[in-house]
Amino acid sequence: MIVVGLMSGTSADGVDAVACRVRGRGLHMRPTILSHVHRAYSKSLREAVLHAAADAAMPPADLCRLHWRLGRAYANAAAAAIKATGLPASDIAGVGCHGQTICHLPAEGATWQLGEPAVIAGCIGVPVVARFREADVAAGGQGAPLVPWTDYVLFRHARRARAVQNIGGIANVTYIPAAGNSESVRAFDTGPGNMVIDALARRFSHGKRPFDRNGRWAARGRVVSPLLEQWLRHPFFARRPPKSCGREEFGELFAGFVASFLRKGASPEDVLATATRLTACTIADAYRRFFPARRGRLAVDEIILCGGGAKNRTLRRMLEEELSGVSITTVEDYAIPLQAKEALSFAMLAAACMQGVPANLPRVTGARRPVVLGSITPSGRPTASPRVR
Repeated sequence: MIVVGLMSGTSADGVDAVACRVRGRGLHMRPTILSHVHRAYSKSLREAVLHAAADAAMPPADLCRLHWRLGRAYANAAAAAIKATGLPASDIAGVGCHGQTICHLPAEGATWQLGEPAVIAGCIGVPVVARFREADVAAGGQGAPLVPWTDYVLFRHARRARAVQNIGGIANVTYIPAAGNSESVRAFDTGPGNMVIDALARRFSHGKRPFDRNGRWAARGRVVSPLLEQWLRHPFFARRPPKSCGREEFGELFAGFVASFLRKGASPEDVLATATRLTACTIADAYRRFFPARRGRLAVDEIILCGGGAKNRTLRRMLEEELSGVSITTVEDYAIPLQAKEALSFAMLAAACMQGVPANLPRVTGARRPVVLGSITPSGRPTASPRVR
């Protein structure tokens, strides 16, 4: 089957869409990427998403408008990915859409993603799988992370223990032991990825820089050790898995706390360098705390990076310093574009849903049992080619 996956993460920079051909079923699934496109959010849409995630008092009418507006953005991205394959929409079995997370409260058994799937189904003319997290939450899980199932399918190895490290707005890792089965996988959020770095870049540039490109700004600063030590006392880092986090822990309020240290003599470059070191340090610390050891050393043979943060050269250098002696590669070494991997995962999860295959890992999410993820919205109306208004 051919499936399109859509992903827009906590960075809220836009939508990645991947069209892939999926052969096989369940854990024997093998995807081949046919196309990958990125459609950036307009400035007003990005501001609306960030406002919704930060403002608990956002009027219901504004949330309603955003929900449908995001549906149209997803439909446009899906249409572009299909067009890039050269195939008609009638060849597409379905679209998998994670949605835009605006609130994630795992301790309270609640999660919320915006983006109306009926808009996508109506525009593209194929079924849409969405609301992936809800079934896991209803089964007592955190609803995240869900990508570890696809990480296991893609990267398990008979002789090498691997850590697949995504660095999006939030950083999350999947640990796959050598020759391990799916029940041996460990996965959790390690803490902020790009979220604090991006918020600081926006704040220090008065909105002109949405992120620190290639880590150039941080590279000119120095890490402020007392500041880093204070951040590391955040209770999330010591919490044992299963665990997940979001803007509720590391959003604009946390970035505002960080920026306040400018008043104590640190430069913007210093604060950004320290925030970048925070991401590297908390990733490495999570490995040491929660991964198994082998003869007194970390039992990881290879770290495979993905997500936008893998492009940050300063962050990668800091990771290499924190995890010296471990091979660090990227998903590009496995023919997957850096920013396509999460969208590919949701194409695979959509395929699993359509196959009726459970795709959560209860040991990872804390759910009571394996469940089929996603709700299917039937195609609105068949069309010869995708049409989006």
